Amino acid sequence: MLPRKSLVPEELALAALASRASRRAVFRERVNKARFIAKSGACNLAHKNIREQGRFLQDVFTTLVDLKWRFTLVIFTMTFLCSWLLFAMGWWLVAFAHGDLDATRKAEFEQCVTNVKSFTSAFLFSIEVQVTIGFGGRMITEQCPTAIMVLILQNIAGLIINAVMLGCIFMKTAQSHRRAETLIFSRHAVISVRNHRLCFMIRMGDLRKSMIIGAAVRLQVVLKTTTPEGEVIPIHQIDIQTDNTITGNTIFLLAPLIICHVIDRDSPLYDLSAMELQCSDLEIIVILEGVVETTGITTQARTSYVTEEILWGHRFVPIVSEEEGVYSVDYSKFGNTTKVATPQCSARELDETPSILMQTLQKSEVSQQSLLRKRSSLRRNSSMRKNVSFRRNNCAILAPKVQFATLSNVAI
Repeated sequence: MLPRKSLVPEELALAALASRASRRAVFRERVNKARFIAKSGACNLAHKNIREQGRFLQDVFTTLVDLKWRFTLVIFTMTFLCSWLLFAMGWWLVAFAHGDLDATRKAEFEQCVTNVKSFTSAFLFSIEVQVTIGFGGRMITEQCPTAIMVLILQNIAGLIINAVMLGCIFMKTAQSHRRAETLIFSRHAVISVRNHRLCFMIRMGDLRKSMIIGAAVRLQVVLKTTTPEGEVIPIHQIDIQTDNTITGNTIFLLAPLIICHVIDRDSPLYDLSAMELQCSDLEIIVILEGVVETTGITTQARTSYVTEEILWGHRFVPIVSEEEGVYSVDYSKFGNTTKVATPQCSARELDETPSILMQTLQKSEVSQQSLLRKRSSLRRNSSMRKNVSFRRNNCAILAPKVQFATLSNVAI
C-alpha cells in the first residue's frame, strides 16, 4: 500500500518549519526570585561578612532594643544578678576587713553592717540595698567610711541599671512597628482603566479608631537593570507618584482608601502590557508612614507586590456603605475584586491609539447586553415552565371525578 500523501505540499511545509525555527520567542519565562520586601513588611535582606562588629557596641541601647525578646530577658536577668553578686562580694570584703566575720569577737564589738556573718547574708544585704527593700535585720553603721562609699556606689549603679533596662523593655513594648500590625493592605494589586487612563491601584486601611496623623504613601518599583555602560544594578529603586502629588502624597486614613498610580510617560510601567507584566521580574513596594495619634511615635508599614500578585483588568469592590446615618466598612470584602473591561495593551499603545479603549468598552457593553439577554431569556423560560407545571397541578386538583354506573346498580 502506498503511503498517504499530505494535504500540504512539501515545499510549503518545509518553509513553515524553517520560519518557525528562525523565529525567536517574544516573551521569556520569568525566573522566580526572592522578593525584596515580604508581605508582612519585613526586609528580606541578610547582612554578611561585617568586619566592624564593634560599631554595635557603641550604641548599646539600640542594640538591646533590636534584640529578640528571649535575649533581652536573659540580659535583663543576668545584669541584675551580676550587679547583686558584685556588690555582695564588696560587702563581704568590707566585713572581712573590719573583722565582722570573726566568731571570737567581743560582745560589745560594733560591726560595719549588722548581721552580716557570711557571703549569703552579704548577698541578701546587697539585694536589700539596690532594690531598697530594707527588711530591718541588716543595716549599715557609722564605723566604716568604706561601707558608706560602697553604699553610695551601689545606689548609683542600681539607678543606672534600672533606667537602662526598664527603658529598653519600655521601648520594645512600644515599638512603632507594633502599631503597623493594624495597618492592612490588599492581598493583590489591580490595573484597570480610571478616567480613561490605565492605573495601578491598591487598597489600604486602618483597623483602629485612633488615627495616623500626617499619613504619607510612597510607591517604589524595584527591579534589576543594566546601564548603557554595562553596570548591573541588582536593586534599582524607582519612585512613582500617586494621584495626589500636589499635597505631597498626604492622605486622611479615616476609612479604607484606594491608592492610585496613573501609568503615564514618567511611569516605569508605561511600556508594559498585560503579557509583558507577567513575564517581568519587577516588584512594587508600598510604604505608609505617619505619626501615631495616641503615642506620638512615628510608625511605618510596608508591603510589596510581585507580578503574580498584580491582577490586570480588575477593580476593587466598594466596601463602605451608609447604614442608618453611620458609614459602615465591611472588611470581609477588603481584598475582593471584580473583572472590568480593560485593554491588554500597554499605556503607551493606549496613548498612541485611543480607539483601542473605545473598542474594548464597546465589546464589553455588547457582551454585557448579550449576557443580560441570555439571563432574561432563561428567566422567562424558567417562569413559563413553572406556570405550565402550576396549571397542570391545578387542573389535576380541580378536575371532577367521573363515576360510571354499573348494570347492577341500575334499578329494573
